[in-house]
Amino acid sequence: MPTPHRPPVAVRRTLRKLGTDIRDARRRRNLPMAVVAERAFTSRSTLQKVEEGDTNVGIGIYASVLQALGLLDGLGDIADIARDEVGQSLASANLPKRVRLGGKAGSSSRA
Repeated sequence: MPTPHRPPVAVRRTLRKLGTDIRDARRRRNLPMAVVAERAFTSRSTLQKVEEGDTNVGIGIYASVLQALGLLDGLGDIADIARDEVGQSLASANLPKRVRLGGKAGSSSRA
């Protein structure tokens, strides 16, 4: 039997905030849970779990709910390399000091 997954506090806190934001977005649009669940091709109980920030709900369900609310565009930008400051710093630090042409010096290609 697999060990139950218990994500770190930061992950749980972030998903709770996401769930609250999703619930608020649904309410601002005056959409009942049943309508959003139907548009997201999920059940009302799963939507309720999403709005609670349940860590056991798959990211695909979160994405479907965001799409049903017209908020999916932001999801694709989360790990965008243009916003990855740490990754950019690491890549810059690993740039070579100098670049050399390939092949041996002084060799010619005579036939």
